[in-house]
Amino acid sequence: MRPSLFGGAVAVVLLLVVIIAYSTFFTVYQTRQALVVRLGNPVRVITDPGLNAKVPFIDSVIYIDKRILAIEQPAQEVIASSGDNANAGAGQAGERLVVDAFARYRITDPLKFYQTVGPDGASSQLAILLNSTLRSVLGEATLTDVVRNKREELMARMRDQLDHDAQPFGIHIVDVRIRRADLPEQNSEAVYHRMQTERQREAAEFRAQGSQKAQAIRAKADRDVTVLVADANQQSEQIRGQGDAERNRIFAEAFGQDPDFFAFYRSMQAYDRSMQQSNTHLVLRPDSDFFRYFGDPSGKSIPGGAAASTAPAAASPAHSSGGTK
Repeated sequence: MRPSLFGGAVAVVLLLVVIIAYSTFFTVYQTRQALVVRLGNPVRVITDPGLNAKVPFIDSVIYIDKRILAIEQPAQEVIASSGDNANAGAGQAGERLVVDAFARYRITDPLKFYQTVGPDGASSQLAILLNSTLRSVLGEATLTDVVRNKREELMARMRDQLDHDAQPFGIHIVDVRIRRADLPEQNSEAVYHRMQTERQREAAEFRAQGSQKAQAIRAKADRDVTVLVADANQQSEQIRGQGDAERNRIFAEAFGQDPDFFAFYRSMQAYDRSMQQSNTHLVLRPDSDFFRYFGDPSGKSIPGGAAASTAPAAASPAHSSGGTK
């Protein structure tokens, strides 16, 4: 039975060795850093990865992440500056904003981190600091600065201030970002209606200006048309007067050259004009001088009629119940 007792003793010794070795040696990975604590008091900080040793059953190891971590800030309302220093000094309230922000941080001093906040209290402590930093920085900025003009500058200020406040806890703030910055829903509706009213006012103003310019252009065009028509009428009257004068001159010359032919031509014109309409009725004496070319192609005077030397003229049409005579 001695071999059995010896084998059992060896197994027990090996088990004790394994247990002691497991309690003595520990591994620190690249993504973590370790803090060796002896009976509640930190004794050593290990930041380099590798195999390390500690006093078994007395020392304990607390692993702390060395990667960049995130702290999310739930959306909350902050009050931005009104942008008017005089009114702000009088206590006028600024614009209310709903801000959703987050921060990225890294634990740079594990010992200080363990002694101040510890692994379990870091998130709550950083959330408090981030909330305070948001209200402090954005309270000095206007709505336009937060939304558009100075957003990057404000986030840089928040990062610097939060990093300064987090240094006593062994934490380095890598970045702070504003994910969303909007007006509250009721304010958004009011701003939307105000913008809509402003755009409608601008549209009405543009329409009024356009109508005014259209009226001016239309009035100028009407004036130009009136001037052009007047000039054209004046020129046409002048040309017509010149034409009438030329026609009278030609008639006068023709009458002077052959009075008999001129009288015959004028009589033919009078016949044509007096008989153009189908319902024309002429009531004249048969021996009227108007028909002298009907009785005699030479235009001699009709016996008992007017003198032959008298120039024929177109008789005024008269209406009667009878036909043409």
